[in-house]
Amino acid sequence: MPNTIHAYAALEAGASLQPYQFDAGELATHQVEVQVEYCGLCHSDVSVINNEWRNGLYPVIAGHEIIGVITQLGSEAKGLRIGQRVGIGWTADSCQHCSQCLSGQHNLCHESQATIIGHAGGFADKVRASWQWVIPLPDNLDPQSAGPLLCGGITVFDPLLKHQIQARHHVGVIGIGGLGHIAIKLLKAWGCEITAFTSQLSKTDELKAMGADHVVDSRDSTALKAHAGKFDLLLSTVNVSLDWKAYLHTLAPQGQLHLLGLVLEPLNISAGQLISNAQSVTGSPTGSPTALRELLAFAARKNISPQVELYPMSKINEAIERLLSGQARYRIVLKADFDQTSSST
Repeated sequence: MPNTIHAYAALEAGASLQPYQFDAGELATHQVEVQVEYCGLCHSDVSVINNEWRNGLYPVIAGHEIIGVITQLGSEAKGLRIGQRVGIGWTADSCQHCSQCLSGQHNLCHESQATIIGHAGGFADKVRASWQWVIPLPDNLDPQSAGPLLCGGITVFDPLLKHQIQARHHVGVIGIGGLGHIAIKLLKAWGCEITAFTSQLSKTDELKAMGADHVVDSRDSTALKAHAGKFDLLLSTVNVSLDWKAYLHTLAPQGQLHLLGLVLEPLNISAGQLISNAQSVTGSPTGSPTALRELLAFAARKNISPQVELYPMSKINEAIERLLSGQARYRIVLKADFDQTSSST
C-alpha cells in the first residue's frame, strides 16, 4: 500500500507553491511520522524555495517549524508514543556517531539532514524525521503558536546558553522580526536588560510591551555612539550588511557580536578593535535536541509564546507574500487544511 503524502511544493526555483503528492515509502526503523497540525513560515523556507543559497533540490517541500501528532513509530524510536503531540525543527536527522553527535552537539553534525533540503518538510499533511529530532511538546504550550520556537526560538535561545548569559547582562537585539521578537520575550524572562535595534521605530510601543527596555534606530550612527561600551552580547538577526564597526563599539570589554542572520557580504571588521577589548564575533545555527527540549520547557514555565498570524495552509502563497511584505507581526503560522480528494500531482 502506498504511503502517500500530500504537500505544497515548488517545482523550480522561485515558483509558486502548488499541490503535490508523493509516495514516501516504508518508514525507516529510526524514523517517526507526524501528522502535521501547524507549520511556521520562516524566511529560510523562501530562501530554499528560491534557491538563494544554491542548495535547493526540486521539488522543494519547505516548512520546518512543525507541530503535529505522531502517527507511526519506527522500531528503533525511543521515548515517544503514538498520538503524542511533538515538534520538528530545522534538522530532521543526524549521524549519531560523529564527535559532534556524541558530545551532544547534533546540530553541528556534518552529515545532518535539513528538514527542507533534499527532504520533504512540513508544508504537508505528514512529515518524517529521526526520533532524536522529534521533540515532545509540553502540555501547556499552545500548539498553534509553538512552531516558531523550533527554529526562530532555538536560534536565539542557543546563544544564551553558549555565552552563559545571566540576568545581570545587557543584551542588544538587532532586527525585530520573527527571530528578534522571540529573543526579546526570552531575554525578558531571563531577566536581562534589553535594547532592541530596529529600522522601524513605529514598533517601539509593541517592543516595549514585549519586554524591551530601550528601542534604538538601527541605522542611526549618532544613536549607536550613545551606547558605546554597553552590551555584553549583541544578537544580530538581520540578513543585510550594517555598520558593523559602529556596532562593535557598542560592546563592553569581552562583549560578543553573535550573528544569526545570514549576511551574504563579508563583514568589514577591525582586528585591532577585537584585540584591544578582547571582543569576539561568533555565529551559530539552531540547536541540539537537548537545547530544543530545554527551550520548550523554559517557554512553558515562563508562558512564552511567539506572536503569530494564522493562515490556512491552502493559502500558502498568500502567506509567503505577506512574509515578503515585511508587515507580518511577527511570525506566520500555517494551519494544515488538506482536502486529500482534491490534491493532485
